[in-house]
Amino acid sequence: MDFSNMTNISELLRAGGPVLIILLILSIFSIAVILERFFVLRKQISMSRKLITYAKFQLKSGNISKIQDALGRDIAKGTPAERVLSLILNSGKKGVMLETAVNDTIDWEITQLHKKLPILATLGSTTPFIGLFGTILGVIRAFSDLASMTAASAGPSVVAKGIAEALINTAAGLFVAVPAVVAYNYFTSQINYFERELENIASEIINA
Repeated sequence: MDFSNMTNISELLRAGGPVLIILLILSIFSIAVILERFFVLRKQISMSRKLITYAKFQLKSGNISKIQDALGRDIAKGTPAERVLSLILNSGKKGVMLETAVNDTIDWEITQLHKKLPILATLGSTTPFIGLFGTILGVIRAFSDLASMTAASAGPSVVAKGIAEALINTAAGLFVAVPAVVAYNYFTSQINYFERELENIASEIINA
C-alpha cells in the first residue's frame, strides 16, 4: 500500500483547513446529483424520443390506432411521452379542455425532469464564494503569522502556510463550481429541447 499518497492528501487537507473539507463534501454531493440526473434524463428522454419517432411515422400513414397500441409497450412505458400521448388518445377530452390538460401534463413532466437541477445551480453560484472565504482566511493567517514573527526571523516560509491555504481553497471552489454549472446548463438545454418535442407531437396528434 502506498502511504505517500495518503500523506500528501492529509497534508493537502491540513493546508486547506476546514473550508477545503466543506468544499470536498459539496463536490461529492454535486457529483452524486450530476450522475443521478444524467441517468434519469437519459432514460426518460431517450425512451420518449423512440415513442415520438414511432408516433410521427404512424401519423404520416394515418395509423393513429397503432400509436395507441404502442402506449402500453416497453418502448414507452413510464415515460413522459407515454403519459402525454395516453392523455390525448384515451382521456376522451376534446377542444380547449384537452389542450389545457395536455399543457398542464407537459408542464408537470418537465418540472419533474428539472428536479434537483436547482441544487447544481446553487452549488455553481455559491462554492466560488466559499472558496473565496477560505482564501481570505488563508491571507489573514499569513499576515497573522508574519506579524507574530520578529523582523529578523520573517521570511517567505512564515507566510507560506497561509498562502497555500488561500490558493488551495480558491482552486477547490472553482473545482466544485465549474462541473456543476456545465452540468446544469447541459441538462437544462436538453430538457428545454425535449419540451419542444413533446409539444410538437402532442399538437400533431391533436390536429390529426
